[in-house]
Amino acid sequence: MTGGLRFLHLTTFYPPYSFGGDATYLYRLCHALADEGHDVDVVHSVDAYNLLHPAAPEIAFAPHPGVTVHALDTGHRVLTPLITHQTGSPGLNASAIRHLMASKPYDVVHYHNISLLGPRVLEYPTASRSTIKLYTTHEHWLICPTHVLWKFNERACERPQCLQCTVAAGRPPQWWRYAGVLEASARHVDRFVSPSRFTAAMHRDRGFSEPVGHLPYFVDRSDDDWKTPGNSPHPRPYFLFVGRLERIKGLQTILPLWDSIPEYDLVIAGTGTMESVLRERASGNPRVHFLGPQSQRALGRLYAHAVASIVPSLTYETFGIVILESFARRTPVIVRRLGALPEVVEESGGGLTFASDDELVAAVRRIGGSPTCRRALGDAGYDALLRHWTRDAHLKKYYDLIASVRADRDMHPDAGFAVGNDLRLEEPSVAPVPAPR
Repeated sequence: MTGGLRFLHLTTFYPPYSFGGDATYLYRLCHALADEGHDVDVVHSVDAYNLLHPAAPEIAFAPHPGVTVHALDTGHRVLTPLITHQTGSPGLNASAIRHLMASKPYDVVHYHNISLLGPRVLEYPTASRSTIKLYTTHEHWLICPTHVLWKFNERACERPQCLQCTVAAGRPPQWWRYAGVLEASARHVDRFVSPSRFTAAMHRDRGFSEPVGHLPYFVDRSDDDWKTPGNSPHPRPYFLFVGRLERIKGLQTILPLWDSIPEYDLVIAGTGTMESVLRERASGNPRVHFLGPQSQRALGRLYAHAVASIVPSLTYETFGIVILESFARRTPVIVRRLGALPEVVEESGGGLTFASDDELVAAVRRIGGSPTCRRALGDAGYDALLRHWTRDAHLKKYYDLIASVRADRDMHPDAGFAVGNDLRLEEPSVAPVPAPR
């Protein structure tokens, strides 16, 4: 697709005012589109970020001259996101968003994590009737008030009990979820997509009203760190954990195991609300190292020299971008057999999965004890990355998605929004979700 399209992306979090892989994906997508000559605008909420992180962001992200970032900052750190959370409306951000959406005839409006922009933002009109509206389900917010299907603050959700779970999580109930607001707003979107087949199937199985297709993440290998990573940043052989230090990410489950794995260190990159607790738990083991948040370039070196990356999440990840970032450096992964994580590993052959402590220790020893095994898994992951998860592969699928919606519009010119939802980008093919182990 040639350059010259106008894109507007709406999201709650965007780097550096962000926390996870969904924002990193959007940052890469916006830069990729701008590199191809498109006009790209991004809207995000500084108030929402400051609610969860009062300090300034720790990591800087380079801007792109072709990407215009609109940072919504009302100054009401608590009030703005609270109004949106309770009403399902952009609230104090409504006027700014409406003005921007009407400011130019966008070809594509793409929604991402809009939890603190509210579902009613999907209904806002654009300056052109031909605008295509897309939505990526980076998390499970459309089917889960707590976003992550983490039930009663203790386990992966095996069946919905949303009101009780919301209260247990210490959050006020969102009564608009029981009044058909989400279903009505969703009808204003042409196409919903998820980064994994698992997540698309989960939305279907949990009763989301619209079909959801499959559009996986990607990594951009334009940086040189994957080619020339330099010397190892750590003096001993190590396994790597990259991610937020929160209970659902599961780091606390592998720390005790490292007492029985003296051959390797465990290097941890990231920060979060459990950081002090996790540091205390690991304080007696000199082979566990906390690095804090790291830049993308620093992470590149860490990935490249790790024996393997470990992803022990305890709930249903929607993809696991750490896996792709490892594959880009020919580094294999070890992931918990839950959610979308095994889907990516099985499709690539680039790692091992585990469901118990014994299986994790066995996987660590298998990869760590055999350079041949590590190399074979790393090469398989890298080869799969080149086929499925590069910038070029992603943009082709992204442009095909836009073209598909346009074709649906041409076939049904009077149908209005969401005609494309009758035809899925790719039918999810995932077995029913098992109860967590």
